[in-house]
Amino acid sequence: MEEQFILRVPPSVAERIERLLNEAPSSSEDKSLDLIFSEDGRTGTFAIGDDRFSASLLDLPTVVESYKTYDDNVLIKTSDIGQMIMVKEEGDGVPEAVEYRHGLTPPMRDARRRRFRREPDLNPDVVRRVEKDLQNIMAGGTAENIDILSLC
Repeated sequence: MEEQFILRVPPSVAERIERLLNEAPSSSEDKSLDLIFSEDGRTGTFAIGDDRFSASLLDLPTVVESYKTYDDNVLIKTSDIGQMIMVKEEGDGVPEAVEYRHGLTPPMRDARRRRFRREPDLNPDVVRRVEKDLQNIMAGGTAENIDILSLC
């Protein structure tokens, strides 16, 4: 398995990165890329040339699989990706949440709320009572506060 990550950048930064990767190293004004995280491991700085942008490490709502091919026929799974580094312009705010609400594509917008079942609201007293009854039954006893009806 390879180590991979998703880097989401603003369009202007994407053009500069593409130019840096496609042109000869001596002809580009943006000669360096750097990503530095602070001690919390979730926020940091992305640098391209002399410009600096704020960056955040966010958890994706689902795991994304990545594949590659050597012969344009057979796909080989290379990684499971569960996090994304999001780079923001200077005016944009840094996200407060640890999890990114939306996936990578438009159909996954607000995926957690729309596609996954919510956890049920449980009364802690009921859970404790059922747990106690199950422990009594496993120990050979009976559950408390139940009525047994005979239909004969």
